[in-house]
Amino acid sequence: MEGYKREFIQFLESAGVLKFGDFTAKSGRKIPYFINAGDIKTGDQISKLGEFYAKAYFEKIGNKKTVLYGPAYKGIPIAVSVAVALSKEGLDVPFFFNRKEEKDHGEGGVFVGFKPTNGEEIVIVEDVITAGTAIRESMEILSGLNAKVAATFVMVDRKEKGKTEKSAMAEVGEEFGFPVYSVVDVYDIIEYLEEDEKNRENVDRIKKYLEVNGAKA
Repeated sequence: MEGYKREFIQFLESAGVLKFGDFTAKSGRKIPYFINAGDIKTGDQISKLGEFYAKAYFEKIGNKKTVLYGPAYKGIPIAVSVAVALSKEGLDVPFFFNRKEEKDHGEGGVFVGFKPTNGEEIVIVEDVITAGTAIRESMEILSGLNAKVAATFVMVDRKEKGKTEKSAMAEVGEEFGFPVYSVVDVYDIIEYLEEDEKNRENVDRIKKYLEVNGAKA
């Protein structure tokens, strides 16, 4: 496992973002672990989160300038922190996010921040994808813009099947024509947990869950 991936999982766990237990995902599935960007609570934590996304960004798409989009609510601080992290590395990119309810006064509209036009490329930054529901919602929101979504970045690829036996990330990519990248995936998390015997129960529960809900392709 690459060094920064190990550091990222350690960060998620220490920040309380990665939890183990019994949870219900947005898809309705009962899951044995949960990734919640809403548990990022300090300036240092959000700064570090942006740095890890930036590393994945440079690894996957290099120095290409795009427009970052953070879906409300959890995607908003992610987009801001990634934009800051990228700028510190010499890549100054604009960002924007949506309101949950369209504003009918002042400047109006559903978007806040940069307004992409003329075919500019958008990169969506989210926390996780389980069944692809949130990304499809984002694509509907973005559909009225004269811009193109080039990629999506998430914290963790859960490697779960979506509507078919393929992974939700693969389905989203095929459906909308752009790649979905992650900083780490669930098998990186399993590998990390297996290094300490005290994690045996959580490892077993995640593996059993993946036997039922894991993607076959």
